[in-house]
Amino acid sequence: MLLITVDTLRFDRVGILDPRHAKTPNMDELAKRSMVFTRAFAHNPVTLPSHANILTGATPLYHGISDNTGYKLGKRFLTMPQYLQGRGYRTAAFIGAFPLDSRFGLDRGFDLYDDHYGTRNEREFFFVERPAEKVIAPAMAWIGKQSQKWFGWIHLFDPHQPYLPPSPFKEAYAGDPYSGEVAYVDSQLGVLFDFLRKKRLLENTVVILTADHGEALGEKGEDTHSYFAYNNTIHVPLFIHVPGRRPETVAHNVCHADIFPTLCAVLGLEIPPHLQGESLLAVMAAGKRKTPEIYFESLTAFLNRDWAPLRGMISASSKFIDLPLKEVYDLEKDFNEERNLAAGSKIGPLKDSLNRLINKLKNPQAPGRENRLDPETQKRLKSLGYISENQYGQRKKQYTEQDDLKTLLPLQSQLLDGVAQFQSGDFPGAEKSIRAVFNASPGFILAYTHLASMYKEMGKSAAAVQVLEQGLAKNPGNILLLTKLGIVLADSGGWQRAIPILELCVSKEDFDPEKFNFLGIAYYHGGDFSRALQSYSRALELDPDNASVLNNIGGVHLALFLRSRQEQELIQAERNFKKALEIDPRLFSACNGLGIAFRKSGRKAEAIACWRKALAIKPDFDLALINLGITLLEEGRAGEALDCFLHYREKFYDKIPQSEKERIDRLIAETRAQ
Repeated sequence: MLLITVDTLRFDRVGILDPRHAKTPNMDELAKRSMVFTRAFAHNPVTLPSHANILTGATPLYHGISDNTGYKLGKRFLTMPQYLQGRGYRTAAFIGAFPLDSRFGLDRGFDLYDDHYGTRNEREFFFVERPAEKVIAPAMAWIGKQSQKWFGWIHLFDPHQPYLPPSPFKEAYAGDPYSGEVAYVDSQLGVLFDFLRKKRLLENTVVILTADHGEALGEKGEDTHSYFAYNNTIHVPLFIHVPGRRPETVAHNVCHADIFPTLCAVLGLEIPPHLQGESLLAVMAAGKRKTPEIYFESLTAFLNRDWAPLRGMISASSKFIDLPLKEVYDLEKDFNEERNLAAGSKIGPLKDSLNRLINKLKNPQAPGRENRLDPETQKRLKSLGYISENQYGQRKKQYTEQDDLKTLLPLQSQLLDGVAQFQSGDFPGAEKSIRAVFNASPGFILAYTHLASMYKEMGKSAAAVQVLEQGLAKNPGNILLLTKLGIVLADSGGWQRAIPILELCVSKEDFDPEKFNFLGIAYYHGGDFSRALQSYSRALELDPDNASVLNNIGGVHLALFLRSRQEQELIQAERNFKKALEIDPRLFSACNGLGIAFRKSGRKAEAIACWRKALAIKPDFDLALINLGITLLEEGRAGEALDCFLHYREKFYDKIPQSEKERIDRLIAETRAQ
C-alpha cells in the first residue's frame, strides 16, 4: 500500500486532468489505471492540517489541527499507519519538508519516519525542504527490503513556493516555474514507478495519489495558499489504484477524510467507527454520500491576525463560504467561482446547515491553540514586562465586514510584496511595506516576525528585538512573538533575558524542539552547561534526528573539554558533530566544530579537511576561515594560511572589534614573515 501526497499540487496541473499547463506522463499513466475522483476537496488549504485529515480520516473539527504552527496531533487520535501497524503491516514515511516534521505528531504508527529534509535555509521565509529525488531514493530502498505487508507514505514538497525547478524543467517552463516543479515531481514519480514495475510491485500495490491543497497563483488576489478557500486551493487531484479493479472516473463530491475508510474497505478491514469520512467504494455503490455536506475551513488569518474566520461547506453543487461578506456558488455552472449568488440566496438556512455540520463533526476534547492567558502565565509575563494589568489580548467577539478576508486582502498582498522587496535587496522598501502592514493591522503576527527576521539577517538584532516587543505590546502573551523574541535574544548574546522568556514558552508549548534548542543556546552562552545539556536532551527527545541540536550538544562537550581537559568530553563532542553531519552533511557549523575537535586531538589533517568542507558549503564562514588559517600556519603552509586571513580581513574587518582587528593584523604579519 502506497500513499503519495504531492504538496501544493493544483488539480489543473496534472496533464490528464487539464493538458494546458504541465506534462505529467507518469501521473497520467497512474490515472489511466485508477479510480479518478474529479470532485475531491481538501478540508484545509494548509499542509499540516490536510495531512492530519488524511491520516486520521477526520476533519480539523475532530482532531483540532487548523494551522501549521502551534499544533501537535494528540496521542488519542488513531492514525492510518497505527491502524495498519496493528494488523501486521510494516510502515514507513518519507517526508519532503518541515511542516510535517515528526515534532507535529504525524510520526505515530510508523516504524520509520524519515524526515531528514535538512536543517536550515539561507532565509527564514520558506520552509526547509528536500527535492523529490532525495525523498524517493530512501523510499525505494525501504520498499525493496520489505517481505511482508507494508504501508509507505511519500510526501513531495517541490511545487510549494519558492518555485525553483531544476534543469531541464527550469528552461522548459521558464515562463511557468510552478508547472516546472510539477513536471519535475512527475519525472521522479516515473523513477519510483519504474522501480515498482521492475520489482513486480506496481500492479499488485494499492496506490493513492493526492495533493494536500492547491495553489492560487494570483487568482482572486491570492498569490499562494492558506488565505481563502476557493477551489484553486481546496480542489485536489485524487487517484486510487486498486489491483484488479477497473479504471473509472467518478464525479461525486469526495474529501480527504474519505481516504482512510476507503483504504480499510479496499483491504477488507473493519472501518473504525469514529472516522468522519466515508468509504468511496460505498459512495460509488450507493451513488451518493451518507452525509452530503463536506466541511472546509481556512483559519490561518484568524489564528495569526485575528481576522474573520473562514468556514464553509460543499453540498451537491452548492458551495457556501461563511465570512462577514457571505459567498454562495453553484459549482455545476460556475466551478471557478466567478459569480457570487449570496445576494439571491437564503443565507439563514445555509448558516443553520453549516452550524449543524460543525456540531456534528466537532469533538469537545479536540485540542486547540490556546488564546487565553492563564493566571500563572499572566503573572510571569507581567514580571517580564510583556503584559500589564487587565491586558489579556482576547480575540474579538464579533467580526464585521471590515474583518473579512476580502476586505483585508491588500494587507496580505503588501506583506508578500515586502518579502519580495527584501529578497531583491530592497531592505528599506521591505521595512516600509511591512511596518505599514502591522500599523494597519496590529494583530498581524507574521508581519512582526518577518521584519524581525530581516533585521536579524541584516545584523540588526537590537532592531529585531524592538519590533518583536512592539508586537507583544499589541498582542500580549502571543506565543509566536515570545518565542521569536527569545530566539533572537539567545542567538545575539542576550541570554539573560532569553532564558526566562524561553522557559515560559516551553511551559506553554512543550512539544516544540526549537524552543528547547534555543533555551539550551541561552544557557550555553550563560555558561550553565548542565542546563544547556538538559534543554538539548529534551529537544532530542522530541526530535531525535535534529542535526542542529546534535551540533549544539557537540559544542557543549567541546567547551567542557576546554574547561576540564577530560578526553571523554572531546570524544563526546566528536561523536555528536559526526551524528549531526550524518543527518545534514551541509551543516557547516558542525564541520567547524568537528574540525576543532580533530585539532584538539592532534589530527590536524582531518581538521583542515573539515574546515575546507565548511567553506565549500559557506565560503564566507568566518570561524572556519580563521581556524583553517591558524592550523595551516602551524603546519608551515604560510601561503594557504595567508589566503584565509586576507579573505577574512576583506569580508569582516569593518564588522569586528578592535581587538580582533589587531589579532588578524598580527596573524597576517606573522604569515608574511615566514
